[in-house]
Amino acid sequence: MSAADGHWAGQAERGSPALMRLTAWAARTLGRRAVAPVVWLVVLYFYAFGARARRAIAQYQRRLARSGELAAPLPRAFPVYRQYLAFAGAMLDKLDVWQGKITMARLDMEDPDGLHAQMGRGRGQILVGSHLGNIEICRALAEQSGALRLNVLVHSKHAVHFGRLLNEAGGGLRMIQVSELDAPVMLDLAQRLERGEWLAIAGDRVPLQGDRTIPVDFLGAAALLPQGPWLLAGLLRCPVNLLFCTRHGTRYRVSMERLSDGIEWTRATRQAHIAGWAQRYADRLAAHCRQAPLQWFNFYPFWKDDA
Repeated sequence: MSAADGHWAGQAERGSPALMRLTAWAARTLGRRAVAPVVWLVVLYFYAFGARARRAIAQYQRRLARSGELAAPLPRAFPVYRQYLAFAGAMLDKLDVWQGKITMARLDMEDPDGLHAQMGRGRGQILVGSHLGNIEICRALAEQSGALRLNVLVHSKHAVHFGRLLNEAGGGLRMIQVSELDAPVMLDLAQRLERGEWLAIAGDRVPLQGDRTIPVDFLGAAALLPQGPWLLAGLLRCPVNLLFCTRHGTRYRVSMERLSDGIEWTRATRQAHIAGWAQRYADRLAAHCRQAPLQWFNFYPFWKDDA
C-alpha cells in the first residue's frame, strides 16, 4: 500500500445520508425486490467512479485465484462489479436481520468447539471477525435471542451514516471506540468481560496508528494486519475465537472456531507471539475467502506492494 493512497480510516464516507435513509425505508416498506433496481444503479455509480476501489478488488481477486482452489470460480463477466453487488446485498441483509426478516432457521452452524453453548455463561470472550461476509447477522440474532451481550470494537468515525440507519432499524448498537487502548478503555473492557459480555473486533483492518501492525502472508503476498486483537487478548487474558458468516444462496453459513484458550506474552516475546497469531488468523481468513470468493468487502489497497 503506497503512502499516496492514504489510510482507509481517513477516507470520507461516501453516499448521501438522505438517499441511504430513503433506500432503507423503501426496503422496509416495499421489500428488497422492489428496491433492487435502485440498488443496482447506486452500485453502478460507485463502481464507475471508484477507480481506487475497483483496482483494490481486482488485485484481491487476482491473488485469490492464484492462491488455491476456490469453492466456486470467480465470474468470467464483470467479476469486480459482481463483488460490488454482493456488498450491496450484504447491506440490505443487515437491515433485514435487525427487522426480524432473517431468523435462526436460515443459519447453518459450524461450531466444532461448542462456542455457542458458552455464550452467556461465565466470563466473556473475544470474537475476531473480518470484512468477509456479514457477521452482523450473528450479532443481531444473538441480541434478539437475549443469549448474549456483544460489544463491537470499532473506529466509530467510520461509516457513521450506516450506523445510524441500523439504529433506526432497531439495532441498538453497542459500538466502542478503541483507537487508543488506554487505561480507561482497558478497564471498561475488562469489566464487560467479567459481566459475561463478549467483545468482537475485526482482525483485517489496519488501525489509525499505522505502526501497530504486523506483516503476514495473506493469499501469497505480504500484507499488514493489526496487532490490536492479539494485544487485547494478551492483556485481558480470555479465550479468543474466530467468527465468519457468509451467504450461500438464501442461507447463511456461520463458522465459529476456537483460536486459543488464552494468548500470553511478555514484553520480550510479544512481537513473536503476535506475529504467530496474526498469521494463523490470516491463514483462516484466506481459507474462508476461497469458500466465498466475492464476499471479502475490502475496498482499499491491502498488500504492501499495491500501488
